[in-house]
Amino acid sequence: MKTGFALPQFHRQAYGIAETAAFASAIEEAGGTSLWVGDRNLAAVRPVVGYGGQGNTIPEELNPAADPFVLLGVAAAATSRVLLGSHVLVAPLYPPVQLARSLTTIDLISGGRLLPGFGVGWSPEEYQAAGLDFTRRGARMEELLDALDAIWTTDPARYEGAQLSVPEHHSPLKPARKPRPPFYLGAMSERALRRVARRGDGWLPLIVVPSYVDVDGLVAQRSQLDELARRAGRDPQAIDTVLRVNIDAGTSTERVADTVKEVHERTGIDHFMIDSMYDVDTVEGSLEHAREILRLVAKG
Repeated sequence: MKTGFALPQFHRQAYGIAETAAFASAIEEAGGTSLWVGDRNLAAVRPVVGYGGQGNTIPEELNPAADPFVLLGVAAAATSRVLLGSHVLVAPLYPPVQLARSLTTIDLISGGRLLPGFGVGWSPEEYQAAGLDFTRRGARMEELLDALDAIWTTDPARYEGAQLSVPEHHSPLKPARKPRPPFYLGAMSERALRRVARRGDGWLPLIVVPSYVDVDGLVAQRSQLDELARRAGRDPQAIDTVLRVNIDAGTSTERVADTVKEVHERTGIDHFMIDSMYDVDTVEGSLEHAREILRLVAKG
């Protein structure tokens, strides 16, 4: 199994981001496979839509949020082996040229270790703050992927869509990964799974230990994704999976490790991204937490 961990970005860990380089290096030395960021441009005080598209509240842990691109760049410079991913960036919020530039820079610094994960998000206020139409976020994501593909694979590069327009421009600086970094996409709904099936290089699902661990649901969603991929003329095995594991406060590392092993055995998923922000307050504590999970997972 491949086990990765969230960089210090949210909640109280965000106040320790000066330790990001040391944290990243230590995770690599401890045997971690990957390092990850999420994305929260803002947490509205009175949200129209709540966390994950449910209710009308957002966990206070998401109020402090460090910049994901900066953190990945720091981690890239501090490591030499681990993969560097986003689970997920709310990609439609970003102009395609600027998003491509940031991700290209990180990929080159890391020598091609970037796994960019994208999602459409659930917060209308984030789209309002960016001057964008929340109701058209799915269509904007489709065009954004097309624009990124053009910028990363052609020179000069251009793109023209209904929502996005990128004028023809010189684009000689390309990512280290060829022909481009993979597109990992978050998806739970059938519409989003169809997007993964058509054009995703990876799928990014989520569980929460212990409050939301639906292994049967994961199996069913993966089966649905595989069938959709076949209908789209693709090999389902070409679509990777990285499972995000959020941890409820007060959960033991033994419970987390046991859940990871159970999910692996029952689903075949072999890459996990573990986020301790709800359970651990400090960067040092998060590092010790990660070391303990790596030890327990390795015990088999």
